[in-house]
Amino acid sequence: MAQKQSSNTLADKGRARQGIHVVAKPIGPVCNIQCDYCFYLEKHALFAPNERYRMSDEVLAAYIRQYIESQPTPVVEFLWQGGEPTLLGLDFFRKVVELQAPYRQHKEIRNSLQTNGMRLDDQWCEFFKDNDFFIGVSLDGPEAIHDRYRKDRRGKGTFERVMKGIRLLQKHQVEFNALACVGRETAYQPLEVYRFFKQAGIKYIQFSPVVERQPDEETSALGLWFASPSTLEKIEPNTEVTPWTVEPEPYGDFLIAVYEEWVREDVGEMFVMNFEWALTAWMGEPSPVCIFSRQCGRAVAMEHDGSVFACDHYVYPDYWLGNVLSDDLAQMVERSVAEGFGPHKERTLPRWCRECDVLNACWGGCPKHRFATSPDGEPGLHYLCAGYQKFFRHIRKYLRAMATLLENGLPASYVMQAIEGPLVIRKPDGAS
Repeated sequence: MAQKQSSNTLADKGRARQGIHVVAKPIGPVCNIQCDYCFYLEKHALFAPNERYRMSDEVLAAYIRQYIESQPTPVVEFLWQGGEPTLLGLDFFRKVVELQAPYRQHKEIRNSLQTNGMRLDDQWCEFFKDNDFFIGVSLDGPEAIHDRYRKDRRGKGTFERVMKGIRLLQKHQVEFNALACVGRETAYQPLEVYRFFKQAGIKYIQFSPVVERQPDEETSALGLWFASPSTLEKIEPNTEVTPWTVEPEPYGDFLIAVYEEWVREDVGEMFVMNFEWALTAWMGEPSPVCIFSRQCGRAVAMEHDGSVFACDHYVYPDYWLGNVLSDDLAQMVERSVAEGFGPHKERTLPRWCRECDVLNACWGGCPKHRFATSPDGEPGLHYLCAGYQKFFRHIRKYLRAMATLLENGLPASYVMQAIEGPLVIRKPDGAS
């Protein structure tokens, strides 16, 4: 889930000491809706049929202590995800705040929670506001687009109930963003999606492409719905994607269409995290998100039972690192990086990527989706490569202008004026 940030502060990202990031799943894969494209509901197959999907007080206390103590940064950001974490009830998160309290003398502690928004009410929103929780709400766009894949367990659309939750967040002035998944059909309606968010008063958006492969024999035997992540080092025999997986070039076109409207009308008013990440890369800063980082392995996932895995997308037995009840969290993360999961991403880049003129913008993308073959026959190419190349190449002229503005102490929003004519830098009054 994206964190709120503005273009004016991006140049400061990455200068802090490198820390670790944990996606905590306190209720595992349990959810009250059943989205067609959800890759996490299948994780039920990895646990016993009688599993009690609820993080115990013992695991919670061990995790909070270890996560805070192992974080070298002055700010510690907790991310609570699912499944649907609000199914745990408010008392669980009251306990979270209580256990974090003793550490607040020495660290700034922040909490983010990703939800489908279905269970939000005044009481939840009051708690979020009182305890400064940042909320991510899954919302794909207007009703017809959102309800295409985000249905409840009776097959009914969820749009109206999600919007009710969002209106409550707005009423209580809780900071939140929208996580919008872009599926195959959605990619052909970019401005309908973007303008919907603007009209709904939702200023912070992250677009996430839907990419899943059909299950092969191995994953089907485990009871999983989608193919396991790419191994990167071999040509994947199974490259058949699901019907809702976004197509590469249409995804690039989707981002371009939204960017073209945003860069002319909404810079400084609407914050699209995908565009923020691109500007970060252009300015030579480390990516704030793992998918576009040069290496990965420092962003791990923790299940409800305390089990730690190398990544949210790699919750499979082969990527188990240990358990917070018996192992040191910091050492587990370092092992994830040192033993191959981190450098593996960079080391296995195909030549097509290494010679690409926009390599620094994506660094080959998420390893999970690097199951395609490059034009010269080398494995390990990201499925969305054609779309990413198209998007990053298209926006370079705008990134160059915004970087120039920021480097001269001017707001990135001035780019909207620059598009109408040549960019002229005027120093602020009193500046030398």
